[in-house]
Amino acid sequence: MITAENTQNMPEIEMQWAVKAMTHAETYWGILQQRPGSSLKLTKIDDEIYTTFRNVFPDLNIEHLKETEDFKNEKAKAKWRGYIKQFENRVNDFSFGTLIRINSHEGYSEENSMFLTRIQFLCIEIARSKEGFNDEFFSKN
Repeated sequence: MITAENTQNMPEIEMQWAVKAMTHAETYWGILQQRPGSSLKLTKIDDEIYTTFRNVFPDLNIEHLKETEDFKNEKAKAKWRGYIKQFENRVNDFSFGTLIRINSHEGYSEENSMFLTRIQFLCIEIARSKEGFNDEFFSKN
């Protein structure tokens, strides 16, 4: 049986996760270039995800994320855990590792990407779309 404890040092599993995350990022980037972000619907509950996200994180700067300040310190981790938990049985793959763009005005790159959970990706990208940050990529075509 494969468990988290016995897979910690299995490079092939890490590579599979990295490939899956990169494929997701490439697909999402393609979608942003094909249609205005403001017209995207990423889940059946986008409005709820957005509303609860902005209630819990009203001041989070989605335009330019700060990895340590916004996600990796103990206070931020505790706040995110509470937010994430409410979507556990409601959003598919809510805890999967997913790449997100740090600077919303740039595409995916090694310097402009970080790993978050799928629900963190969704709430930030839904907010970026609703708040107009994702429309610029469609108009560049």
